[in-house]
Amino acid sequence: MPSDLPICRTCGVQYGEPRTDCPICEDERQYVGWNGQQWTTLDGLADEGHRGRVADEGPGVVGIGTAPPTAIGQRALLIRTPAGNVMWDMVSYLDDQLIAAVRELGEMTAIAISHPHFYGSMIEWSRAFGDVPIYIHAADRQWVARPDDAVVLWEGDTHQIADDLTLINAGVHFAGGQVLHWSGGDGALFSGDIVQVVQDRRWVSFMYSYPNYIPERPHTVRRALSLLEPYTFNRVYGGWWNRVVHTDGAAAVRRSAERYLGFVEES
Repeated sequence: MPSDLPICRTCGVQYGEPRTDCPICEDERQYVGWNGQQWTTLDGLADEGHRGRVADEGPGVVGIGTAPPTAIGQRALLIRTPAGNVMWDMVSYLDDQLIAAVRELGEMTAIAISHPHFYGSMIEWSRAFGDVPIYIHAADRQWVARPDDAVVLWEGDTHQIADDLTLINAGVHFAGGQVLHWSGGDGALFSGDIVQVVQDRRWVSFMYSYPNYIPERPHTVRRALSLLEPYTFNRVYGGWWNRVVHTDGAAAVRRSAERYLGFVEES
């Protein structure tokens, strides 16, 4: 596992070779750190004392993160299914201990990532677990910082990656912004910050840029809502620890979208 490839300190995305800029951070949906572009590596993160964190986040769902957090602080989720485990979203950090802990939870069969801010060290994670495929929507191909054969670029509105797991191109935040629906149990939606679980966890929201407070376009939110309408789910798992809508998730998304549109379209 190469541990010296550059990782942007602000967004946490690993690149395949040294560079002076991070296009993901220079985009208006993110930002370059106030002290300028800075880089680290997997070795550097380990030397600074970062370690993997693994903890339950819900029925059949295990959170995978870093302590202390790196970059924007998100955690990934491991969805445990009879057909194999699927990792939703991604973190920057990886070491032998974290690999061993995740392997103990069962075979990983796929990775899927909501949007570019969460690409992290996705290629290293894929290789560590047998070159499992990484599903990304083709509309976000330009943001793949480290092209690799493991990356599967899919097109269209939906894509089934297992019998009970369906990717949905909601298109919020990024054109390729995707969420993952799990029909197992009482149903769950894994949303990253495409559909953002907010501090009042009865609600979600929608933004084009979170750090720069740019609201998402109403027609984009309406399209996302129409694509999600056929799916039932009780829980909504956001992109950070404990950011989970625990009950009546589909209704929470619907009423949140209606509230959002009421504000942004008010004349």
